Amino acid sequence: MKNQEIMQKDLKFNWHPCTQMKDHEFLPIIPIKKGKGVWLEDFEGNRYIDAISSWWVNILGHSNEYINKKIKEQLQTLEHVIFAGFTHEGAVRLSERLCKLTGFDKVFYADNGSSAVEIAIKMAFHYWKNKGEVRDVFLSLKNSYHGETIGALSVGDVGLYKDTYKEILIKNITIPIPENQSEEEAIRALREAEKIFEKHHKKISSFIIEPLVQCAGYMKMHSPLFVKGLRELCNKYNILMIADEIAVGFGRTGTMFACEQAGIKPDFMCLSKGLTGGYLPLSVVLTTDEIYMAFYCDYEELKAFLHSHSYTANPLGIAAANAVLDIFEMKQWKMENGKWYSVLDRNRKLSQYIWDNVQKFKSLPNVKEIRQTGMITAIEMKDYPWQERKGLKVYEYGLKNGVLLRPLGNVIYFMPPYVIEYDEIDKMINVAYDGIKKVEE
Repeated sequence: MKNQEIMQKDLKFNWHPCTQMKDHEFLPIIPIKKGKGVWLEDFEGNRYIDAISSWWVNILGHSNEYINKKIKEQLQTLEHVIFAGFTHEGAVRLSERLCKLTGFDKVFYADNGSSAVEIAIKMAFHYWKNKGEVRDVFLSLKNSYHGETIGALSVGDVGLYKDTYKEILIKNITIPIPENQSEEEAIRALREAEKIFEKHHKKISSFIIEPLVQCAGYMKMHSPLFVKGLRELCNKYNILMIADEIAVGFGRTGTMFACEQAGIKPDFMCLSKGLTGGYLPLSVVLTTDEIYMAFYCDYEELKAFLHSHSYTANPLGIAAANAVLDIFEMKQWKMENGKWYSVLDRNRKLSQYIWDNVQKFKSLPNVKEIRQTGMITAIEMKDYPWQERKGLKVYEYGLKNGVLLRPLGNVIYFMPPYVIEYDEIDKMINVAYDGIKKVEE
């Protein structure tokens, strides 16, 4: 099929995520034929830099040869097996590696980020119930986003996604966020947060945070001090802490996991997206032996965690995840100017290069702020009315000029695959700059 035929049949049969489908009356949908590195290519040979890693999942580039190889090897022996009463070597290996990386003791598998959040909040509630307490309220940050299934939506705070469903959501309280990444703002927000912890702690089962960056929350960023302070409040008021590292994990913030920068260990950590390098759906919830033992008993006590997904610990997804960890462990991953770099070391170089080159956005009269954490860089335009859809205009300009940008309202951001080269960064930045500039013309 050619571009036009695919586009017509797609719109006849498919309902796309997070999309007002009527937009496609004027905004062509783009059929992609193949991808390699940071590039996507359609059926007419047009190429686009994937500046958002295809919704933040593709951290090591499209059609990564090493990940391809490991998935093909797995495909020759086992494509799937029930994970209740059975196991397989890949899952055992991945769980051991994740526990060693994070300091956790146990791994519970699912197949997407929202499901991981659902598991964590259910597990936290169930933990307290097994201990003889019913704590039926959850705590999260204002402006937060943790997914779009009902439980995950409940602990989020972005009205665009949440407000329609308010009558069917579970109980959640939000606490203030810092206005910026300064330590002064962190301290102010923590003082406000403690008032809420003190007032409601006896009925709260868990607090969930996306550490350092609220990704779908318009890329708002806060300091490690804020995360550390919230861990201390959870300890003080005996509340379980969930770190949602689904988008910020695996090197996005400059360290393997964002919690490292705050020097804290939560009670649960949710991982997905970059876990498989963007290849296959897989997620995990990591937790402690203390949590695990609250469910470990004779069958007749009925305390087991009866939660399941059909494709739990799918061997193909596991093979991709093990391949991703292999690449992170490589000390000699990519050479530049005669020197080898690991993934994280090169990311730090790339993020500095991006930061240096986005300073020019400050000269644009319609840019309100630029901010960065690791490999996540956000350019926030001034407060245009949402009905004007200025971000969509930048998106359209990007596509016409070979860059996939998918703004969050008035926020244009870069979250590219880690294999991006410096000339590709230049193109990505220049197209975004010209697109934002054009919005004012």
